[in-house]
Amino acid sequence: MTTKKAAAAPPVVIVTGEDDAMIGSEVRIVLEELLAGRDPAFVVEEVGGVGPEEIDVGAIIDAFTTPPFLVDRRIVVVRDAGRIDADGAKRLVATLSPPPPDAALVLVKGSKAIPRSLIKAASSVGHVVDVSVRKAAEKKNYLAEHFRHGSVRLSVGAQNMLSAHLGEELGRLDSILATLAAAYGDGVTVDEEMLKPFLGSRGSVPIFDLTDAVERGNIAIALGVVDRMMGPGGASGHEIVASLDNHLTKAARLHGAAIRSGEDAAAILGGHAYPAKKALDLSRRLDIEDLAGCIRLIAEADLDLKGGSGLSERMIVEILVARLARTLGAVRH
Repeated sequence: MTTKKAAAAPPVVIVTGEDDAMIGSEVRIVLEELLAGRDPAFVVEEVGGVGPEEIDVGAIIDAFTTPPFLVDRRIVVVRDAGRIDADGAKRLVATLSPPPPDAALVLVKGSKAIPRSLIKAASSVGHVVDVSVRKAAEKKNYLAEHFRHGSVRLSVGAQNMLSAHLGEELGRLDSILATLAAAYGDGVTVDEEMLKPFLGSRGSVPIFDLTDAVERGNIAIALGVVDRMMGPGGASGHEIVASLDNHLTKAARLHGAAIRSGEDAAAILGGHAYPAKKALDLSRRLDIEDLAGCIRLIAEADLDLKGGSGLSERMIVEILVARLARTLGAVRH
């Protein structure tokens, strides 16, 4: 536990965008900056979270306005904050006039857009970080910013090679940079030859390869997919857990809905019909208790990834996947 004096920090930060991996990556950056070396176990509190139930705005306000105890800063994180309704948003905005001292509120976009009133309030007293990349110029700026602040330096040739390799999968960028830093050391300049072994195609394994194996209860195949996904240049444990959480949460949202098609499901969830149909099929197969149990397993793994256990990131993901596969494989609906 640190006793360092709190540095100036924005009272509210909103992270929004279109790609779950990019949003997750940005949230980690935001939390690192807000923590400034503090122990997240004592400082960070997650409230609301994901799931079929409504977000308890009162719990968010209580956590945000309660003075920190034994530490000099409290950070309250609300994921899937688009589930906050207009009345809840109005109550949260009121807490920012003025905001409580020594506290920061981090609101993370999920399947729905965050209310505009919260966006406006955050813009006036804090930060809104939008990681949407809709134009070539935005992609170029996103890459340049992350290259500039990455743990390793990339030569111009390596930057061009990595940019071309990523294409639209910008959510993979931070995991590749982190892998390069682990391999070569912080601050090392990486050229094209040094970069090549860390590209490959492992990171392009679709998440549905994993969720399909998990839903069939095939632990061996599911762990094999994890091995491919987390190989050099691949996805991080945080990204995989976030993707599993997104898939199970969407199924929970559709549970009991009187709909028949992927298009109907997409109208509720947003996005495309194919992933929405996957979530719909899962929601019909499982009881709400089954879904809630799976979401609890994911929440536990998320805490472990944040330092809740002494296990490695890879082991945490493998244990989660094995548990989910065993749980879903035992369901016979």
